[in-house]
Amino acid sequence: QVQLVESGGGSVQAGGSLRLSCVVSGSTSNSNYIGWFRQVPGKEREGVAGIYINGGNTYYGDSVKGRFTISQDNAKNTVYLQMRSLKPEDTAMYYCAAALQYWANYSRLWGLSYVYGFWGQGTQVTVSS
Repeated sequence: QVQLVESGGGSVQAGGSLRLSCVVSGSTSNSNYIGWFRQVPGKEREGVAGIYINGGNTYYGDSVKGRFTISQDNAKNTVYLQMRSLKPEDTAMYYCAAALQYWANYSRLWGLSYVYGFWGQGTQVTVSS
């Protein structure tokens, strides 16, 4: 099993930055992929970024490309989401998720919730104008 704990959320003004952390514990050696998602009440969960742990390949949603960066620190079993130039529309609950099984076409599937079998509880990000 895998446990994920997010932190780093908060309130920030538009144009500001935040760094979210996702600490992965449990069967971390079996985690192939980590994804960051966000959700606003009443809307579908949106894939923000994904990373292939063993290869380092990263993927981003169009709405955050160029502003957000996903990275990993294997020594700390932590995946980060650095968010810059934040906009009010980035306001959401942010979740990290882990996928244990190997996906040959992860580059096309990374933003789909069903790829991931384990989820954290989320951390709230609020961006004011």
